Amino acid sequence: MTTASRRKVAVIGAGYVGLSLAAVMAQFQDVWVVDIDQGRIDKILGGVSPIEDPDINNYLNSPKKQISATLDLKEAVKDAAFVVIATPTNYDEEKSFFDTSSVDAVALSVSEYEPNATIVIKSTVPVGYTANLFQQLRGVNPAAKLLFSPEFLREGSAVYDTLHPSRIIVGAPEQNDELAKSAKLFAELLKECSHDDGVNALVMSSTEAEAVKLFANTYLAMRIAFFNELDSYAESRNLGTKNIISGVCLDPRIGSHYNNPSFGYGGYCLPKDTKQLLANYLDVPNNLIAAIVDSNRTRKDFIAEQVLAKNPKTVGIYRLVMKQGSDNFRSSSIQGIMKRIKAKGIRVVVYEPNLKEDDFFNSRVIRDFEEFKNASDIIVANRMHENLVDVADKVYTRDLFNES
Repeated sequence: MTTASRRKVAVIGAGYVGLSLAAVMAQFQDVWVVDIDQGRIDKILGGVSPIEDPDINNYLNSPKKQISATLDLKEAVKDAAFVVIATPTNYDEEKSFFDTSSVDAVALSVSEYEPNATIVIKSTVPVGYTANLFQQLRGVNPAAKLLFSPEFLREGSAVYDTLHPSRIIVGAPEQNDELAKSAKLFAELLKECSHDDGVNALVMSSTEAEAVKLFANTYLAMRIAFFNELDSYAESRNLGTKNIISGVCLDPRIGSHYNNPSFGYGGYCLPKDTKQLLANYLDVPNNLIAAIVDSNRTRKDFIAEQVLAKNPKTVGIYRLVMKQGSDNFRSSSIQGIMKRIKAKGIRVVVYEPNLKEDDFFNSRVIRDFEEFKNASDIIVANRMHENLVDVADKVYTRDLFNES
């Protein structure tokens, strides 16, 4: 496929998933981005990423790109061949399920505004969701076409992972020629964005594709939990965690990825995806999936106890973000540590340059870094940074391999 075959593609949601896909795909297709935030729309039109990501900035300023941005869903999807839904689906703790209301609303509106478009869900959803939504759409629009295509993006590397996908997966809710053709074409569009000619593209049922996403992220969470529990054991027994991990990971069957201890898995995906997968196991026997979710809570309890054992009067939280080069601190593991420490009546101060507010959950935000260091008896940092080298003696971290 060449740029001569440009199609109109609408991407709904200008978060990490939607914006990285839109920025890269706009080099080959006519892309429209829709978001509910006018500020985000203005930045995209100005060639500036509303998310802290220099790679997205570069692609938004590429001379090859054909990208528009608007608040108007109806305008964006008119005559679109594909409409990609990448709206957030946060996990609802009370319902023990993803809140898919934004996906529902967009899909129903698109089916009304542009009944010939193929709708592709990129948002993470429960297993079986796409097939159920497909039946709803067919009740309104008998010609509705719906697919599910999971994303496998790492925070801070979204564009790179779009260009170098580990695999491309597209799922259809029914086996018929029309959906199979659409699934194959969308896989080709994603391949066109890739720099890896040999990337594997799998077409399967949408329910299987949904399961791939949740099981993949839960496996990564399990690996993080394993090395965190190894670290908890080693620290409790005064053993060298780094030596143990290095020895374990020399086994080529294990490898040295996802092995750096942390305060627990967090971020956009792993906490909600593991809980959603566990909810899907409601009537299925399991031990391991439940243990992964429980392990993350236990790890945060352990870390908080280690900090409290040092009897600090003031604990400094260095950065709320999950990774360097990111502005996301949603569900970051260090927040769990912070809450546990505050629950014991210990004063907590926060250093987070991305925060505009003067306090965070009733803890003072200190913007002057020197003041922050001086005010903190102990500095808790999920990942070590060169800024902390001069106060390393009062930094508590489990970052053993100096990874971002």
